[in-house]
Amino acid sequence: MKLGITLIAGSIFLGLSACSSTGPVIYPNTHFLSVGKAAAEKDIEICKKMAESAGAKEGGGQLGNVASSTAMGAGMGAASGAAGGAIYGAAGQGSLVGAASGAVAGLLRGILFSSRSSQPSQAYANFVSRCLEEKGYEVTGWQ
Repeated sequence: MKLGITLIAGSIFLGLSACSSTGPVIYPNTHFLSVGKAAAEKDIEICKKMAESAGAKEGGGQLGNVASSTAMGAGMGAASGAAGGAIYGAAGQGSLVGAASGAVAGLLRGILFSSRSSQPSQAYANFVSRCLEEKGYEVTGWQ
């Protein structure tokens, strides 16, 4: 029971950290220096909202990738657990253990591999960059 709670808490923590978003890096040109960081951050948020309302999505489906990886891990774990459990005469118990461990493995795999590619979609990044450039900022990249 304690192990299950620990796994769930760890999964939630990792899931939240994987959902962190990226943003544009602004060069401190004369416009940026004249308006200040607070105004620049407000303009970035405005441009992000405009991009989303135009149909550009920030993420490349990372949450969906994590969910499908978790489901695939659970399915493969259940199948292999049932096969292993059948050898020892406890196929039902083996499939439960296999499904749980497979789901955790799939979740971790999905989180780790999706966090490596946490860049926004190309359309979203282009839209926000252009919006900011039209406001007078210089976008040097995204991170």
